[in-house]
Amino acid sequence: MSDSADSKAAPQANPPASPSAPPASPPALLEAPGFLVRRLYQAYTSAWVRGVDSSLTGPQFAALTAVGASPGQDQGSLASAVSLDASTMTDIVRRMENRGLIRRQTPESDARRKLLYLTDEGRSVLEQANHRARQLDEKLLRPYEALEREQLMAMLTRLADHWETVPGEF
Repeated sequence: MSDSADSKAAPQANPPASPSAPPASPPALLEAPGFLVRRLYQAYTSAWVRGVDSSLTGPQFAALTAVGASPGQDQGSLASAVSLDASTMTDIVRRMENRGLIRRQTPESDARRKLLYLTDEGRSVLEQANHRARQLDEKLLRPYEALEREQLMAMLTRLADHWETVPGEF
């Protein structure tokens, strides 16, 4: 072979991606629902931090919402209502209590129970965050008409309900 033949290498089947462009997700990942859910969650978390409240996490917002909707309920019941385990709820409540957003009250009838109430500051933070969260929801669902939104939310609810049962199958 001559030197000129060596310098004319055959084109590569898969040319390398440009240094500035990230590689495409492998097809196997794009077929995995967990991967897509993680992508959605990452995008949602980024939008939440920028558009709703950088100091209030999603689980904290859920806990505040549950306490606001059912003041005087115990931590365990509210943990279940927002799909958190009891230890996570305890930690979240402790942090929000330290921030002055929630107050815990122990009923005289059962010293083990902790009943939760929003403080005035907690109500204010919840109201402001809830307003911005609804604006975020609108942006996230913007591509869909009203009927499609209903269908999407119903499908996501069914998916969440089903996925919560899967760990029990192992």
